[in-house]
Amino acid sequence: MDEKVREYIEKQKSPQKEILEKARKLILKTFPKCDEESKWGVLAYKGGKFYLAVLGKKVHVGFSIIGLPKEDLDLFEGSGKTARHIKLFSAEDIKKKNISKILKMVDKRVKKVPN
Repeated sequence: MDEKVREYIEKQKSPQKEILEKARKLILKTFPKCDEESKWGVLAYKGGKFYLAVLGKKVHVGFSIIGLPKEDLDLFEGSGKTARHIKLFSAEDIKKKNISKILKMVDKRVKKVPN
C-alpha cells in the first residue's frame, strides 16, 4: 500500500474509516490489478476512473462519467461534468446501492479519465 494512501485511511474517524476501508476492499477485489494512489487529496483508482473521499459524515464513491449515456447518469449524485458520486453513510450502503455492479459498468463504458 502506498504511504499516502495509508496516511489518508489512518487519519479518518469512525465510522467513516470503516466505510472507506470496506469500499476500498471492494474496488480492489473487483479490479485486482488496478492502481491505487493519492490524487486530488483522495484515494484514486484506475488512473482516476474511480475515487474514494471522506466528506463529513459520509464517504463518496466517485466515478468518471465521461462518455456515459444520459440514462446512466441517474445512478449518481452531483452535477459534475466529468465525475459524479454515490454517498455512503454506512458500510451496509455498499451492498444496498450495488456498488460492484456500477464499478464494472463504468469501467466498461468510460474510456477517458479527467486529469
